[in-house]
Amino acid sequence: MAGFGFTKEQDAFRLEMRRFAKEEVAPTAIERHRTQTEIPVEIRRKLGKMGLMGYKQPKEYGGHDGEYVSLAIAIEEICKADFLVGGNITMPYAAIMAIGGGPKETKDEWIPGLISGEFICPPANTEEHCGSDAAAIKTTAVKDGDSYILKGEKTAICQCMNAHAAIVYAKTDPAAGFRGVTAFLVPMNTPGITRYPISYIGWKPQGLGGFFMDNVRIPERYRVSKEGEGFYLAMSQFDFLRVGIAINALAMAQSALEKAIEYTKKRMVFGKPAASFQGTSFKLVEHATMIELGRLMCYRALYMNDQGQRHTKESAMAKWYCPKIAQEAIHDCVLAMGHYGYTIDMPVAEILRDVVGHEIGDGVAQVMKTVLVRELIGKEYV
Repeated sequence: MAGFGFTKEQDAFRLEMRRFAKEEVAPTAIERHRTQTEIPVEIRRKLGKMGLMGYKQPKEYGGHDGEYVSLAIAIEEICKADFLVGGNITMPYAAIMAIGGGPKETKDEWIPGLISGEFICPPANTEEHCGSDAAAIKTTAVKDGDSYILKGEKTAICQCMNAHAAIVYAKTDPAAGFRGVTAFLVPMNTPGITRYPISYIGWKPQGLGGFFMDNVRIPERYRVSKEGEGFYLAMSQFDFLRVGIAINALAMAQSALEKAIEYTKKRMVFGKPAASFQGTSFKLVEHATMIELGRLMCYRALYMNDQGQRHTKESAMAKWYCPKIAQEAIHDCVLAMGHYGYTIDMPVAEILRDVVGHEIGDGVAQVMKTVLVRELIGKEYV
């Protein structure tokens, strides 16, 4: 961003991403969601070739210098066509950030494939009894010579069913609470791992699932954090990832809004276009305003990231606010389109179903507000 706006290069990049989304993503998006077909590896590879997984990543692994603001432009434009393809852009960053703390041998093995779109490596922290309470995990990792043995279960994992590996958070010192959590890279073909699918009401092509680990042995080089520092690693990723989810949700809302505007301009009611009635048009422009406010919030947070400024507060604000206003906007878009908007002939109803997941992932609104209480009022009031 240049001053209070985008640079000419960023404007041109937006047009390029919009063209890619229209020509390469949109034509197969509806069919992919309705048949629950996972995102083809060819699309991930195209994202990799465009450098979208390599922002601010080591050049020796295929990364490049870049601004997170520009990355968000790509996410926003692609998510308008298919929010899961846009979400694939941010997915590798959590893994790369984690693996970056591991030994060179592990980085050489995994980071190039993550940047190219060849590998899928989601974070695996959530367990059946805990989500946002990351310190409450029960999965254990016990040192055994030059290996670790992992036991436990992880669930609610994006792209679990087609992942090549996962960043698993386990307790190497269960008595130490969050100070006993350590991060590991665990290849999914390791003996002792059993995967299972989970059927959500939305996010159908995402390959959601979980896995059991029964005495899973991994070499010490796959420990990607120091012992006891896994919790801090996980928390350090959220400031970026939460903004990614927020702008993803806003893009979905913008897509629904554009469809609702187009439909209500053509739909005749009492001899006039539905859009000519203020009860319809005022609602639509109100949501357009709120979406724009959310976009400004997201881009400001990422601009702060690019400047090396702490943006935990801004990230938490964006994460609870943007999915909420996106859900409300999409809901009203369905209503503005009437019974037709609620049919499978139009994707707006599906977008409404899917956007709810954005209110949950990487922390629900109550967790974000707890973060904000700590940031704005004081941790002693949490």
